[in-house]
Amino acid sequence: QVQLVESGGGLVQRGGSLRLSCVVSGSIFKINAMGWYRQAPGKQREFVAAVTAGDSTNYDDSVKGRFTISRDNAKNTVYLQMNSLKPEDTAVYYCNAAPWLWQWGQGTQVTVAS
Repeated sequence: QVQLVESGGGLVQRGGSLRLSCVVSGSIFKINAMGWYRQAPGKQREFVAAVTAGDSTNYDDSVKGRFTISRDNAKNTVYLQMNSLKPEDTAVYYCNAAPWLWQWGQGTQVTVAS
């Protein structure tokens, strides 16, 4: 059973930054593409960014140039550096495989005040 533990969320002002972390249990981490997703109130969960096992990345257009996804295979951890945050980035952020495979973790709340 793969477990996902997200952290690093919080309340920031418009234009601020946060760095999210997600620790993944299990040795399969190294062979999977990993992604970040988010779910805003009243909306469906959506894709944000992904990084392959070979460190290729792709992003949703709404976060390109502002967010950076990375991974540390030695720590079974995937990161999301979020800069120039906007109120519309407010959501619960989750990590999972890309495309998603495992049961979702609890997520981490990101709130951007205007």
